[in-house]
Amino acid sequence: MLRLISATPSPYARKVRIALAEKGIPFELQTEVPWDSTTRTPQYNPLEKLPVLILDDGSSIYESRFILEYLEAKYPMPPMLPDDIDGTLAARQVEVLCDGVCDAFVLLFFERHRVLEHRSQAWMARQQRKIDGGIAALARIAGDREYVVGDRFGLADIAAGTVTGYMSVRWPDYPWRAHHPNLAALSDRLEQRPSFRGSVPYPQTITDAVV
Repeated sequence: MLRLISATPSPYARKVRIALAEKGIPFELQTEVPWDSTTRTPQYNPLEKLPVLILDDGSSIYESRFILEYLEAKYPMPPMLPDDIDGTLAARQVEVLCDGVCDAFVLLFFERHRVLEHRSQAWMARQQRKIDGGIAALARIAGDREYVVGDRFGLADIAAGTVTGYMSVRWPDYPWRAHHPNLAALSDRLEQRPSFRGSVPYPQTITDAVV
């Protein structure tokens, strides 16, 4: 059986968990705190990042985007990408956008954990602009359609739903819902899917110093 090493708040790991559930692929979930010295993540990923998918032969693949490509190639049904090239490219663009928002948020999150006098206000403002711009772009792309790209659930919906779910957990005061009600409605619909309900993110306690 496949084994997924995951961190509970990680939107990157949640993408993979949702894809595995949507495709009906059985897997064992292993939870880690990749920032702590006790983590076994480096044994499976030299970049020390999650998620990591451990295959039946003990080998590992990592980085959420590549894991999703692997799953789509090895387990093509049901497909998470549109049938046409333009639709596939559009879905992958949405994933890049959503990952970029999550990347900026992680950088902002840890910068805020520095001692106050060591924080870079310019750095935090830059990450905030990326988040604001990325969420606004996602709202424009999603519009009021049932699905972000195409006429069925797929990768773009997974990416959009995980970034909005991450914001709701990690940054509940961020007013993206008020600014983009169409995106809030999309998020609410997605969170009703069993794959989303079974992978709701929640914070972990980091015991080691990160910054």
